[in-house]
Amino acid sequence: MGKSIFVSYKYADAQVQDLEVYEVTDFFGPKRRIATTARHYVDEIAKILEEDDHIYKGENDGESMVALEDATIASKLGDKIFYSSITIVLVSKGMKEVFSSEKDQWIPWEISYSLKEQSRQGGRSKTNAVLAVVLPDQWGSYNYFIEENSCLYCNCRTLKTSFLFQILRDNMFNVHRPVYTDCVNHSGTKPYKGFSSFIYSVKWNDFIFNPKKYIDIAINIRANINEYDIVKTIK
Repeated sequence: MGKSIFVSYKYADAQVQDLEVYEVTDFFGPKRRIATTARHYVDEIAKILEEDDHIYKGENDGESMVALEDATIASKLGDKIFYSSITIVLVSKGMKEVFSSEKDQWIPWEISYSLKEQSRQGGRSKTNAVLAVVLPDQWGSYNYFIEENSCLYCNCRTLKTSFLFQILRDNMFNVHRPVYTDCVNHSGTKPYKGFSSFIYSVKWNDFIFNPKKYIDIAINIRANINEYDIVKTIK
């Protein structure tokens, strides 16, 4: 693929399906099984993408931003995101700290900077393509965000966007001219057809089966960015 990819995720979120991760306690000791977090899924992404892809990683364990000035945040994220063209945001069940402001959490800032055009010496970056890869929860379910076959007639899927950070919600179902299905079994707005969201959502199992397919979808959506109402700032 040959793409530079920034991965945004909640490092310590352990409400994800177990990947059976082990570590060696010492040179001669046995391996010890450790709790899987969203961070371990980033390692899996690095494995399944081709060798010529460059991965830039988001939040580090314990890296609080509460006391950081906006300029410091801009410097930290700008340097990483400027050289990427695609952002993968890992949607996980515990990605949000519900008692903290969204402005005090890394993921909204990482998405914001991914969507902004940035200037650096020698050039200016474009808005990144953004792909939401949804991780299974600790029970192996995606229903906390994606509900499949929510209509028995048209087999549409429902995205529970109210669960997300505001900047992610704002960039889903944001196409200027939406196209709807002709299913008559829905009250109010009918299900969307086609690529209705600038940030496309895919389940982890589908993504790892064919990562190129979904990265290409995000790139093609970005190529038609003028068809979407993009929100780039944190509210």
